[in-house]
Amino acid sequence: MGLPTLEFSDSFLDSPEFRERLQCHEIELERTNRFIKDLIKDGNMLVSALKSLSVAVQRFSQSLQDFQFECIGDAETDDEISIAQSLKEFSQLLSTVEEERKRLIQNADDVLISPLERFRKEQIGAVKEGKKQFDKETERYYSVLEKHLSLSSKKKDSHLQECELNINKDRQIFYDASLQYVFKIQEVQERKKFEFVEPLLAFLQGLFTFYHEGYELAREFEPYKRQLQFNLQNARNNFESTRAEVERLMKRIRSAEEDFKAPSSFTMEGYLYIQEKRPLGSVWTRYYCTYEKSSKMFTMSSTESRAANRQNGVVNVTPEMFRLRSCVRRKRDSIDKRFCFDIEVVERHGVITLQALSEANRRLWMEAMDGKEPIYTLPSLLSKKEETFLNEAGLNFVKQCIKLIETRGLTTPGLYRTGGVNSKVQRLMTTVFASTAPADLHLDADAWDNKTITSGLKDYFRCLAEPVLTYRLHKEFIKAAKYDDQKYRVRAIHALVHKLPERNRTLLDLLTSHLHKVSSHCSQNLMTVSNLGMIFGPTLMRSQEETVAMMNIKFQNIVVEIIIENHHKIFGEAPDLSLPLPQAPSSRSTPRRNKAICLSSGKRRARLYPPALCLADNDTGSLCPPTRLKRMVRPSSPPRHPLPPQSTAQTGTVRKTPVHPLTSG
Repeated sequence: MGLPTLEFSDSFLDSPEFRERLQCHEIELERTNRFIKDLIKDGNMLVSALKSLSVAVQRFSQSLQDFQFECIGDAETDDEISIAQSLKEFSQLLSTVEEERKRLIQNADDVLISPLERFRKEQIGAVKEGKKQFDKETERYYSVLEKHLSLSSKKKDSHLQECELNINKDRQIFYDASLQYVFKIQEVQERKKFEFVEPLLAFLQGLFTFYHEGYELAREFEPYKRQLQFNLQNARNNFESTRAEVERLMKRIRSAEEDFKAPSSFTMEGYLYIQEKRPLGSVWTRYYCTYEKSSKMFTMSSTESRAANRQNGVVNVTPEMFRLRSCVRRKRDSIDKRFCFDIEVVERHGVITLQALSEANRRLWMEAMDGKEPIYTLPSLLSKKEETFLNEAGLNFVKQCIKLIETRGLTTPGLYRTGGVNSKVQRLMTTVFASTAPADLHLDADAWDNKTITSGLKDYFRCLAEPVLTYRLHKEFIKAAKYDDQKYRVRAIHALVHKLPERNRTLLDLLTSHLHKVSSHCSQNLMTVSNLGMIFGPTLMRSQEETVAMMNIKFQNIVVEIIIENHHKIFGEAPDLSLPLPQAPSSRSTPRRNKAICLSSGKRRARLYPPALCLADNDTGSLCPPTRLKRMVRPSSPPRHPLPPQSTAQTGTVRKTPVHPLTSG
């Protein structure tokens, strides 16, 4: 039920019902007063919480801003640069949101707290003052009235008339106080409808403005988010590809013989224990030693973490350098230690006795130093698979495979991605490359399915004694792929391809022409240039000195992508040899670049595959990760976060990286 009405005429009667109605209004106003107090308290707590949240978000944003991604190598792909810059983009987005939140917090007091407090003090406070005045006048009036009524009728008329005038005057004052009190109650009850609700509406409007600003920022951030999701998915797929290569390398290193020597700029390096003579005997101290055969320079770096060698917690050791004079194996019966040998240096008198880590390790050191030991041949780290060679049988095999694949159609989803059954692939390779097999062996189309043929083709290139792009040009191809200028990259790789031996160039032309056709059907087979580069990069390019440096594997993929995408230009036109090719920098001497290195000059699609295609490749042992991206839609308005521009290799025109819708699979 609502509040009872208050009539001004009831003020003259001052009936018990009138007093009850007044009391109802007084109770309601007191309840409103307490509610406003609690609301102000909760509002202050809300503002305080918003301030704490804002401080926490700003601290989080600053942490994102301060962190610097560091990638392996002196150059990065466009995916890596986009991912590295993403934290700063996130920080900028959060900072923009917090600016709007600051305005909300700053306006909260003026919009919400102060108006409510003012209404409570001025309006409800005025009613309380009116009640005090009304109660005071009520008490005085009824007290005077009782005295007036107690007058004796025997009093003089003049005195009675004077008392009558006084009581009328007091009655009027009482009526005025009652009318004013009723008027103020009704006024506050009416004011409450708008002066109490308006601040709440204004605060909510500010809150909605903040949320709307966040919504607008999210809309503007959407194109950048989709591009970043594309880069992240590419990085994930590249990781799966390179991880398989690195795991194979790790297994070969693990199975290498004990005296395997890792690639190094020194002839020999590693840990040795050196005998140091002391007054009360001798001690053996571990040193990290290097030896350069051409200059005969032998260096020793102590690994002891003595207090004198520490500065600010960092070990500061200056290596000792000597010029080798001779090296002699230590006789077993002349010392109680094993694996020892003596060296003489120009800078010291006497001999220095060293202890190797094993007999095989001592052989390597003495061989490097031309010591008086038999010279042992360094073992080569070869694949356990039987090597194949770039001969007529191999060229015929490649032609036969490509012919069968193109005859059956290039629209099969996951072509070259999905591996065949390992036993069938081995049977195919044995059939083709058996010593009794003719060089022009014809493949039976009914006997071999597409997966077996594509896996066999990849296996052939992987098992070549030397990769198609050769060890000699490996570093030059990698340097060319690391340049920012796409025109230069295409021109450099164009020239390097024509430096290949004729048989290698013929085979590369045959394969990349086929892969170019495969990529032209990427809308059906999902095999984009990027995907094909990821698959054939590690097989067409290998470093002679195998290393775990994954950054070279990804640039191998870039080289193959460029050759596939620019196949007609590279193999259809002669390179312009009149333009000198600039030398690539050997190390990072300048701060990390901001311009992205694009994997290829054409359109790139996300390397995503339906769940049915996420099968293990028998050649790589890797799994295609399940897609985590939602369906992408082109933006309808210019974004606040523009995508990085890329220029095409042929024309040099600037374009935006397209974002293609993903198939649901």
